[in-house]
Amino acid sequence: MKIFLATNNKGKIKEIKEILSDLNIEILTPRDLKIKFICKEDGDSFYENAYKKAITGLLQTGYITISEDSGLMIDYLKGAPGVKSARFTKKKNNKENIKKVLSLLKGIKKEQRKAKFKCVIALALSFKKVKFFEGECEGYISEKEMGNKGFGYDPIFIPKGYKKTFALLGEEKNKISHRAKALFQLKNFLQTFLK
Repeated sequence: MKIFLATNNKGKIKEIKEILSDLNIEILTPRDLKIKFICKEDGDSFYENAYKKAITGLLQTGYITISEDSGLMIDYLKGAPGVKSARFTKKKNNKENIKKVLSLLKGIKKEQRKAKFKCVIALALSFKKVKFFEGECEGYISEKEMGNKGFGYDPIFIPKGYKKTFALLGEEKNKISHRAKALFQLKNFLQTFLK
């Protein structure tokens, strides 16, 4: 079975392919199909954005489509950056986004730096049938960047029960992250669906 993965994000593609690697499916990316995947992420929630991307992918390719929307929610910043995680700054790049978060939390004590990553995955089986899978990972924001693995806010997010950031954890991240939790649910569904 071929499934389209509606994202251009290389980090997300790598993680999703790794976690779903033992399923009997071929995951197709925009690069594989030699297309440009464009979908404006202007929804008010992760669900809206994931849904929009899944339907756009299905419409564009005709394949069952997986999409996801995720973000970092920081208690002290009242849930920000949230759905605007990727575009928290005008430059819309990881370095600038991280810089902004660290500057907003400068001088803030560890107990007030609580945060969580949230991920919503949408699986568009048809235009009328879209399934959702959700995952969260709690933790806190470090005082400085640490590590170079992963992507996005990984260098400043330390998951609960750990002393290392996602960017230092490497493959361990794929067992405990918000995306991993949502993907394991998707995986269970697909295993049944493929029977």
